[in-house]
Amino acid sequence: MKIHYLGHSAFEIITNDKKILIDPFLVCIKGYKPENIDDIFVTHGHSDHLGSAIEISSKYNVPITAIFELANYCSKRGAVTNSIGLGAWKNYDWGKVVAVPAYHSSSTADGVYAGSPCGFVFDIEGKIIYHAGDTSLSSEMKTIGELYKPDIALLPIGGTYTMDIKHASIASKWLNSTFIIPMHYNTFDAISVNIEDFKTEIKKLGKTPVVIGIDEYFDYSF
Repeated sequence: MKIHYLGHSAFEIITNDKKILIDPFLVCIKGYKPENIDDIFVTHGHSDHLGSAIEISSKYNVPITAIFELANYCSKRGAVTNSIGLGAWKNYDWGKVVAVPAYHSSSTADGVYAGSPCGFVFDIEGKIIYHAGDTSLSSEMKTIGELYKPDIALLPIGGTYTMDIKHASIASKWLNSTFIIPMHYNTFDAISVNIEDFKTEIKKLGKTPVVIGIDEYFDYSF
């Protein structure tokens, strides 16, 4: 399995011959072609997460999995969709996914209410990956850690609109994940951080910070 960082909170998970796209806001990556994607997941309706999801879904007939209201919004605009509720598992031919709470807001660029924001816990190849979406620190992360035991946590660290590095380090402790991947940072001034501070805080916990450059990969095949 490989985790391909596309910038901001966008990732591509590659498992065997399948590709899974998450929060495809693709302005940070040049020349990326969203071809041969099997599934798209969107955590909430803000434009820096919904990104190109509707366009990709419509063009390539790729289903978008999102909370009910956001899935309906995408469907009305020509996308193929799977709606999901918080706490619900969905099965796919490459694994399964559960939607989990995120503490944020969710509306589209044209002001439409997009339901509850969420994160996703992926069970792929027996590995558990938690993409937190946009969220503050919350005690839900203790439950996610206890119940799902994620091996890898993808956490926002930019502050202003989400957790900052300090709160992400607390989340990492509660989740008890081995590998912590930062996201939602240094895309624009309001979420600028010193990534070395993140590395330092995560290492203090005895965990492994994994900082993936844009258009680079983390190989989790071991």
